[in-house]
Amino acid sequence: MKRITVYFIMVLLSGNSLMAQIAVNADGSLPDPSAMLDVKSNARGVLLPRMTIEQIAAISTPANGLVVFCITDNKIYIYVSGVNTWKEILYGTGTIAQFSCGSFFTIDHVAGSVAPVSKTVTYGTVTNIPGEPSKCWITSNLGADHQATTVDDATEASGGWYWQFNRMQGYKHDGTTRTPGTPWQWPLVENSNWQPVNDPCTIELGGGWRIPTGTEWNNVDADGNWTNWTGPWNSGLKLHAGGYLDGTNGLFGGRGVYGNFWSSTMTNIYEASGLNIDPSFSYTFNGLKAYGISVRCVRNN
Repeated sequence: MKRITVYFIMVLLSGNSLMAQIAVNADGSLPDPSAMLDVKSNARGVLLPRMTIEQIAAISTPANGLVVFCITDNKIYIYVSGVNTWKEILYGTGTIAQFSCGSFFTIDHVAGSVAPVSKTVTYGTVTNIPGEPSKCWITSNLGADHQATTVDDATEASGGWYWQFNRMQGYKHDGTTRTPGTPWQWPLVENSNWQPVNDPCTIELGGGWRIPTGTEWNNVDADGNWTNWTGPWNSGLKLHAGGYLDGTNGLFGGRGVYGNFWSSTMTNIYEASGLNIDPSFSYTFNGLKAYGISVRCVRNN
């Protein structure tokens, strides 16, 4: 369970009066100077008291500004003492749908330190994959315009973007030009798994998405009885040959012939694990971290 830091701060003001501040913050930060109560979290919200209409009406001498959630009509009310009435807080038109694996979701990628170009992509999702049945996966490569049409689909739109291991920056390659055209990092030597702060799945998709571990790739490859690219393509993941960028120079190759997918697990200071598929084989591999290869995102369902 994640540790939550709670601060209770008493501040002596002029005139010998005291001001109390409370912070309940998952990031361990102090309360904002302007706030009496400061709550921060990236996974939980603040829950108002929930009452029936009768219970709300029975509150004795409610304070001006008191807020409650009514479970009778699923509305939020605030007490306004000037008119001696509970007033409904009107909802806007915006909504956030609860994510359900198997559905689609749309992401607006913005060019910068992660996405190489700006575009809007709708990703499909799938669960109950043999080997990791409790996980949810996207059904196209991160950055792909859409799911591939065939296992040997050699189009850039289906291939998506490429990443060097444990690097935020993704690369687009149209077959001629790599974007961004920044100097290629070679070699990549470091003693680290792919860190969450650099995970493009987490940064671009949010909602618990991440790069699969080496164990997860090994499990789906083994339990799927994949022997070549036919198994991965026929699975719910629809893995295809999206190609790669060469580790020594960032040159493009292999689209329509090889599919390579990073895991977040390093093997040694030079290599990390992933999954490779081609016409003859499907296997988990140890590859040089400097290679730019595809990313397929997963989350706990």
